[in-house]
Amino acid sequence: MYSPLTNVKIVFKYLTTHHLKLCFLPLSVAIAMQASRLSTQDLHSFYLYLEKNSASLTIFSVSLILGWTLYIMNRPKPVYLVDFSCYLPPSHLKASVEKIMNHVRVVRESGKWGKSDENDYLMDFVTKILERSGLGQETYVPEGLHCLPIEQTMVGSRKETREVILGAVDNLFRNTGISPSDIGILVVNSSTFNPTPSLSTIIVNRYKLRENIKSLNLGGMGCSAGVIAIDVAKSLLQVHRNTYALVVSTENITQNLYSGNNKSMLVTNCLFRVGGAAVLLSNLSKDRKRAKYKLVHTVRVHTGADDRSYGCATQEEDEDGLVGVTLSKDLPMVAARTLKINIATLGPLVLPISEKLIFFVTFLRKKFLNPKMKHYMPDFKLAFEHFCIHAGGRALIDELEKNLHLSPLHVEASRMTLHRFGNTSSSSIWYELAYTEAKGRMKKGDRTWQIALGSGFKCNSCVWVALRNVKASANNPWEDCLHKYPVEIDI
Repeated sequence: MYSPLTNVKIVFKYLTTHHLKLCFLPLSVAIAMQASRLSTQDLHSFYLYLEKNSASLTIFSVSLILGWTLYIMNRPKPVYLVDFSCYLPPSHLKASVEKIMNHVRVVRESGKWGKSDENDYLMDFVTKILERSGLGQETYVPEGLHCLPIEQTMVGSRKETREVILGAVDNLFRNTGISPSDIGILVVNSSTFNPTPSLSTIIVNRYKLRENIKSLNLGGMGCSAGVIAIDVAKSLLQVHRNTYALVVSTENITQNLYSGNNKSMLVTNCLFRVGGAAVLLSNLSKDRKRAKYKLVHTVRVHTGADDRSYGCATQEEDEDGLVGVTLSKDLPMVAARTLKINIATLGPLVLPISEKLIFFVTFLRKKFLNPKMKHYMPDFKLAFEHFCIHAGGRALIDELEKNLHLSPLHVEASRMTLHRFGNTSSSSIWYELAYTEAKGRMKKGDRTWQIALGSGFKCNSCVWVALRNVKASANNPWEDCLHKYPVEIDI
């Protein structure tokens, strides 16, 4: 509804956002007017002054140039995202809800879950989760889980991860034309599957990366590890100049399927699907011309010092000795608190001054006048054009849409990623960015906020700015199905 204060708020935001420009304009006019009044005699006197003080001016100029040179040499190097690639599994790995339930039923009747009459409630529970999850009928399940009986072997797990990682990296190298020998930094993250040799070693061996490669393998860091990997690569790119960093984010489904009777542990079976992404970062100045994005900020928040945060998502054995991930009842509260801290840290870095002032005034009013007054949630739509919210589940996307006052368009990429690919863990934010590119919505100067939450408990953010009108790269995972999206998701 229109309010007389609406125009006042718009004018206020404009004045506070452009205050430097508005102050500079009259100053420029005044200087120009004063310069126009200078006479020939005034100019002659000025030139004489320059001649008399040439030595001082030379020293000043040299000092200024030297200082500027030192600043340029020692300032943080810009980090560019040259390109990224998301893995698209083969079509024979697609699994509809009906196919999954039939498979589960056969496994249960074979005795894996006990007697059918005794455990019918588990079937009902899994069915309800799948129907309300927001996942579509074409998500991907690894080959070992299509088999009867299910093959949860180390061989099957390695095969799944190898196909995902190499599929994404192969496509990235094709699209960028970068030689594997140019890669100086390698960061791989996978939360629960960390074999020996490591996943990063698989890449080193496959592409014969150079012997002095700076290689890291991140494990046990949950769905937000993709942003952590970007932050680690950024830090290394500040130390090692003129090189490329390859970041790979994935998760393994084969090994992590839970086949017990614990409802809390069964939830992850319903949400997680096959997926992975490879990202090429650069600190080379020449890559600015062809790079898609520039990394502006990374913000990491870890509340694991709190016991409830530490234990809200834990991989452990159930009462029958079967391994799964337990989700505690404290998870929503912990997630909300950690998200709030991340937002409070990121806000001052990205929000326009108008939102900062409103937030500060509201804080003072709450502290000194009305303690019951609600905290002001800044309008992050003024800071970002695009939002890539981790597709962890329907409830997570709903909650962030509500709390951040976003529109359905802002969370479209997240909802459609969850529908098409499911929860692919740390790589989901890249499928979302690929969706935005495929839709042709990424324009030069647009700012994107990638935000992900994970066990521990962690909430991490990445902020990117588009360096040009970004088009989808070859073999974008959405290119064969984009015409179907967005789709309506039943409530």
